Amino acid sequence: MPIATVNPATGETLRTFDELDSQGVEQRLAAAVGAYRTHRTTSFAERARLLRKAAELLDEDQDEIARTMTTEMGKPLAAARAEAAKCAKAMRWYAENAESLLADEHPSDADVKDSGAVRAVVRYRPIGPVLAVMPWNFPLWQVVRFAAPALMAGNTGLLKHASNVPQTALYLEELFRRAGFPEGCFQTLLIGSRAVDAVLRDPRIAAATLTGSEPAGRAVAATAGDEIKKTVLELGGSDPYVVMPSADVARAADTAVTARVQNNGQSCIAAKRFIVHTDAYEVFEERFTAKMAALTVGDPMDEATDVGPLATEQGRADLEELVDDAVRAGAVVRCGGRRPEGLERGWYYEPTVLTGVTPEMRIHREEAFGPVAVVYRVADLREAVELANDSPFGLSSNLWTRDRDEVERFVRDVEAGGVFVNGMTASHPALPFGGVKRSGYGRELAGHGIKEFCNATTVWEAD
Repeated sequence: MPIATVNPATGETLRTFDELDSQGVEQRLAAAVGAYRTHRTTSFAERARLLRKAAELLDEDQDEIARTMTTEMGKPLAAARAEAAKCAKAMRWYAENAESLLADEHPSDADVKDSGAVRAVVRYRPIGPVLAVMPWNFPLWQVVRFAAPALMAGNTGLLKHASNVPQTALYLEELFRRAGFPEGCFQTLLIGSRAVDAVLRDPRIAAATLTGSEPAGRAVAATAGDEIKKTVLELGGSDPYVVMPSADVARAADTAVTARVQNNGQSCIAAKRFIVHTDAYEVFEERFTAKMAALTVGDPMDEATDVGPLATEQGRADLEELVDDAVRAGAVVRCGGRRPEGLERGWYYEPTVLTGVTPEMRIHREEAFGPVAVVYRVADLREAVELANDSPFGLSSNLWTRDRDEVERFVRDVEAGGVFVNGMTASHPALPFGGVKRSGYGRELAGHGIKEFCNATTVWEAD
């Protein structure tokens, strides 16, 4: 795949970029190591000062970088502005909290004496340059939620971004440089996917984090395992959205629309499988379908647009194949299911609702990365949980109910990295984020995320 900005609203190639050659990659690896030697010794106060400056600059750049993101991957402009604001918020959160999150841990006096020591402490130390392989769907947020904690911990970062968002990738490198981070602390590698293996195998790379597809995660995990390097993987998701009779069904249906079509439906944590108790099904399905059908599809630069184009032509083709396969096997299209009229130049697809989906259909198990929802009917919470867990993924989940016992049973039994009750899944700097099963392993954000790429060092002292 060429490294290029291709506007998904028109299919037009706007800019192309040369891939880094081996010498260019070598220079950046050397710079990352050199910067790490110094950056690791700086104080939390100094790192926080630099990160706050980056947040300030990002706020000033919000409109400009939002337009860049929308141009490169098609998200509505309002959503792009919100993404930039969220990144600045996360930077400030880590600037404020990193020192306490990585504070020394002191075992009890009794345990220390029992070990034969007079003093013992667990200290969190940085590990070195970390390679980040990031996707196009949240081209700013996915990177910042790695970069902010990694830099605050004293590590340095090398970003291999998706090849269709090169301008966003280069902006991030320049942002941290403008904020005052030393040369080499955060760099972008304009390289293709085939070059990742060699970079990850380089002994100067300490660890890697990847957000992306399952095949990409397998490749990075295999190489890292061969090299005995730590990885954090956030892969696909097909999140269940369960609605029980005691819930505010109208509000659940309204929220479900946003939960499904956020980011044009291209979000790992978007709700994709809507599992509704039979006593609430008719009300939910009718309202949800009507609101999905009423969404405005169009130019993502237009403030009136609800849903823009898919980011890539191949992505739309993949989504069409899933829907067509389901329809051939008997699924019912309640709305959408086709390319919208009058938008032939871009990679648009109508918001779609399917019912009558059965286990033999591909969409029952595969992730639909676009504005396509599947609605199921179930008899009780037990059946809802069984259906929720009938997926290779386990990223997040949603439950709508006023019954406290149902909440506790769902939290206990659902196989997911998160449970959001009476609301839609969202990531937040203070809450750990990640999944189970084929959605990956490890955690981003919160204290869990900053400690992923730290060396928990035991310091034991005797007289």
